[in-house]
Amino acid sequence: MPVLYWLQVRLPDGGLSFAFRPSSLWDGQGWWPGLVSSMFVHGGWAHVAMNAVAALAFAPPVARQLPGPIGTVSFLLFYVTCGVLATVGYALVHPDSFDALVGASGAVFGLMGAAIRMLGRRDGRLTPLHDRRFLMTTAAIMGVNAAAGLIGLAPGGGGTSVAWEAHAFGFVAGAVLIGPWRLLGGKPREAFDSASDLRDPEV
Repeated sequence: MPVLYWLQVRLPDGGLSFAFRPSSLWDGQGWWPGLVSSMFVHGGWAHVAMNAVAALAFAPPVARQLPGPIGTVSFLLFYVTCGVLATVGYALVHPDSFDALVGASGAVFGLMGAAIRMLGRRDGRLTPLHDRRFLMTTAAIMGVNAAAGLIGLAPGGGGTSVAWEAHAFGFVAGAVLIGPWRLLGGKPREAFDSASDLRDPEV
């Protein structure tokens, strides 16, 4: 992400041509390719830093569920799919908006939703969507997410609006899709856990 942003700021338009405008889905203005390209451009170094840190935190557990070369491709497609669904969701909520939407936050929230379904599981299985722990964690994350968007609590936001709805759509997409996706992406790696008996082995 930092490298991409370093290249972005050197473009004549600062990368604006890669952004996405929700209204373009309906008025034929031709901005719809931004459904994909918008997740590779950002609004500033703070924006890049937050997404990069979150991606580093939540990508590894998801990637471990998609091992091997096929899994690598599957992981990248999963990431992009979550980002696209997040952007489409935002466009459905704001169909008349001409504001430029940029950032990988929707895709990163997809990784977050998928990773949280693995919390507390040592058997390699996913936490059910109706599990109380998953629902409580989701409620807390969505509460903070909504506050960041509605009250403007995002650090380094500089007064720009936060597309919190896109974050929510991305999170739901990741949480729902990780189950069937990992079946298509290859056999998940077995979970590692220490043995319950930690005594020294007998010689």
